[in-house]
Amino acid sequence: MNIIDESGILAISTRLQRLSEQLRKDGAMIYQSFDIDFEPKWFPVIFTLHHKKTMSVVEIANEIGYTHPSTISLLKELEKQKFIQSRKDKQDERRRLIILSPKGVQLVEKMQPVWELMSKVLGEIADNKNNLLQAIIEAEEKIAEQSFYQRALKTKKELN
Repeated sequence: MNIIDESGILAISTRLQRLSEQLRKDGAMIYQSFDIDFEPKWFPVIFTLHHKKTMSVVEIANEIGYTHPSTISLLKELEKQKFIQSRKDKQDERRRLIILSPKGVQLVEKMQPVWELMSKVLGEIADNKNNLLQAIIEAEEKIAEQSFYQRALKTKKELN
């Protein structure tokens, strides 16, 4: 065990990042093993458009919980790969509407069995007595009510 592992809750962000990086790396290798040229960072956009069909950039950013600039960056990559298409909204010329391209639809069809496999394996990894997914949901809900920073400031005031 290293010092980060021994530090407990104080290093939760570091440990979650480490876990996330490992899952992304393994996810990329799983896609490769199925001969799918796909970056795991594209998943939230592709999956969302698969389910919601047509969305604006702002709607996608809100849906996946990313900043507008991060979302734009992902969309540019996906457009370059020809997985998505965009067009101007007829009601509002300033808005771009994003859809999966025919190539993107084919990609999703190819990935669906892989997603089923990944869900099964991730369920084995994360679903134990402590249920990692439920713990993440609860932490996200608490942070949505009051951020880590806000809670720290409140506690600091109480201590003074």
